[in-house]
Amino acid sequence: MREFSDFDGAKVAILKGDRVVTILRDDRPDIVFPNMWDLPGGGRENGESAEACVLRELLEELSLTLLPTQLNWKRRYSEGRQGERVTWFFVAEVPDLDDGCMRLGNEGQAWRLIDVERFLRMDNAVPHLKSRLAEYLEIRKTAKG
Repeated sequence: MREFSDFDGAKVAILKGDRVVTILRDDRPDIVFPNMWDLPGGGRENGESAEACVLRELLEELSLTLLPTQLNWKRRYSEGRQGERVTWFFVAEVPDLDDGCMRLGNEGQAWRLIDVERFLRMDNAVPHLKSRLAEYLEIRKTAKG
């Protein structure tokens, strides 16, 4: 079993009202989920924390800076038959997000703000990220009563 602080990467769903920030992955055969809509984030570097990882990736991928306090929900996931891959999933609800400042970095083909319900139905979006976002939305709905 891996240590709790040991993980491989992190992703973040940035919500601006009823829309989510997405990135269209590169269309290359050497990457997972080529040409699919993804959420910002990526692999861990140099022993960084999950929060530092996802915030660094967000800056690299979209030139977007969020504060750690804006990450208002997180959950750790183990994947694979024996939990050999560990990732973190964050949500940041940012109603006043200035999407005009976002610029695509050196990965991905495009970025878009997509209606959350549409993203959850898309066949060309990363499946496990749709599930994690849907899980968060259900928890939020239940908490609001």
